[in-house]
Amino acid sequence: MTMLIEFAGATLLTFVAMFFVMPITLFLLRLLGIYTIVQEGTCQVFVLFGRVVGILREPGLHFLPLEIGLSALLVRWLGKRHVLDMRLDQQYLRSNPVNSEEGAPMGVGIWYEMYISDPVSYLFKNADPRGSLAANVSNAVVRSLSNMPLDQMLVDRHHMSRAVRQEVSPRSHEWGYKLGSVYIRKVHFRDIGMIQQIEAKVVNRLRQVTSAIKQDGANQVNIITSTAERQAAVEFAKAGAIRPRIVGQAMRTITADPEVAAAMFEILETQKILEGQGQLTLVPLRSELLNQLLAARQST
Repeated sequence: MTMLIEFAGATLLTFVAMFFVMPITLFLLRLLGIYTIVQEGTCQVFVLFGRVVGILREPGLHFLPLEIGLSALLVRWLGKRHVLDMRLDQQYLRSNPVNSEEGAPMGVGIWYEMYISDPVSYLFKNADPRGSLAANVSNAVVRSLSNMPLDQMLVDRHHMSRAVRQEVSPRSHEWGYKLGSVYIRKVHFRDIGMIQQIEAKVVNRLRQVTSAIKQDGANQVNIITSTAERQAAVEFAKAGAIRPRIVGQAMRTITADPEVAAAMFEILETQKILEGQGQLTLVPLRSELLNQLLAARQST
């Protein structure tokens, strides 16, 4: 039982030490400047009495008295610790005004990457390095891309991106910022009236092309139709030319036998009578008066 009580007490003491005493002790050690932890992708700059006494770039646990000397014990109280983000950052500037060689007002959207290359210059040589870099990139776009031919401005974006990067890189490095990749993402017209005129011209051109296609199709159809009609007329003419010969040969064959010819002509005559629109009236024999009355009725 005594061993169980001792084990429970040791467990409770360990729990209290791990969750309460240890964090408080580490906080006090950090507050006194004994050690610090540099996170991945960050940098810590220690300043004492307006002078940089230490720069920590490597991530991990650092004992400050061994890294920057005994002045580390005073930095937390009389100096300042700056934590800088050294990771790659990105920014996009929309519609920078540029005029082409033809005088067209254009807008250029540029995307670029940057990162901190010199922590000391970043902190003390410029009050707003990020804003200054954005202004520098915008000015470089205007200086490098103005008066370019419009067709080159709309097509050759790689050349324009390289020109802007060469213009900005030397100046940005003076402020502790290093410019990375630069890419012209969008080139567009800024004048609404010009955009509407271009749209109207494109619509008219499309209508002209559509009309030309329709007319060409109609011409092709007419050519095909006329060719077919000509060929049909030729064939009908040939048929009309040989029809009398065929009919004559048939009639000669039929008339060779008188009985067959008489029967055929009788059948044809009966067929014509049946197909005709005339009316047949039958009257008795020796009815002259009835014949006269019917004739008089037909005349009226």
